[in-house]
Amino acid sequence: MASQNKQGRQNAPLYTPEQRQRRDATRWTLIQGLLAPLQFLVFLISLILVINYLINGSGLEAAATSVVIKTIVLLTIMVTGAIWEKVVFGQYLFAPAFFWEDVVSFGVIALHVAYVLCWLAGYGTPQQQMWIALAAYATYVVNAAQFLLKLQAARRDEPTVDMQLELQGALK
Repeated sequence: MASQNKQGRQNAPLYTPEQRQRRDATRWTLIQGLLAPLQFLVFLISLILVINYLINGSGLEAAATSVVIKTIVLLTIMVTGAIWEKVVFGQYLFAPAFFWEDVVSFGVIALHVAYVLCWLAGYGTPQQQMWIALAAYATYVVNAAQFLLKLQAARRDEPTVDMQLELQGALK
């Protein structure tokens, strides 16, 4: 079932019925559903620690550690997300339905990894490193918004229970 955008044109649904079935049947959907809020919680805590360091000049070790933890969680959700995408869409990354989300995800990963490399190598001042972390976090917020919009689109595309019952009745 296609939905209409603001201009009244039809949008293709996010999932085909087969993809929706695979999405609902795989354990990777649950794993993504658990990791996404965990990542957001880690992000919020780390953001507070990073901003605290930049404002007050204290708590560098806690802030740095939190960014490394955020990076580990990000890489975990990216790997499990690629597996989810393979199960649902048949390819590990850049499935048409999530192409731009994956593109931005790679920018998010690049900035997080850049922070970790600078931190490990001692490149730049701690303040400069924290600004890289903030750039990574700003990009993460954009990417999270993309995924939330996709979740909203998927819910919009889901046939209602009443409509499903009507279709089932019509098919009998």
